[in-house]
Amino acid sequence: MALSRIAREHAAEIANHDWSDAPFRADRAGHDRRIDGHRGDVLAESETDTVRMNVMWVTAQVLGYRDPNFDVYEFAEACGVNINTRSGRLNGSIEAGVRIHEGRYARPGTWDFD
Repeated sequence: MALSRIAREHAAEIANHDWSDAPFRADRAGHDRRIDGHRGDVLAESETDTVRMNVMWVTAQVLGYRDPNFDVYEFAEACGVNINTRSGRLNGSIEAGVRIHEGRYARPGTWDFD
């Protein structure tokens, strides 16, 4: 299943951003430490991956609510999030990070499944 255009665009922006210093500064869209000259504090790789995953989940919650064909695993992978366990299976924590029940996403900002 192909991601919707808006989901592809969100994923591309999330994947493009350098999240390694996200807690330490406010950044413009498309931040890339390799070219901006800022050399402040940075997160460890695993911490950067956690920030990216949280951004993916917040965005996925809205996209899943709005798009009946949304696939959180396809979106997570397009965002640059590892969707597999060490053994190669799909990581269940990807879906566990969004508020979904019986295939329906909760309305953004709530726990309501309309």
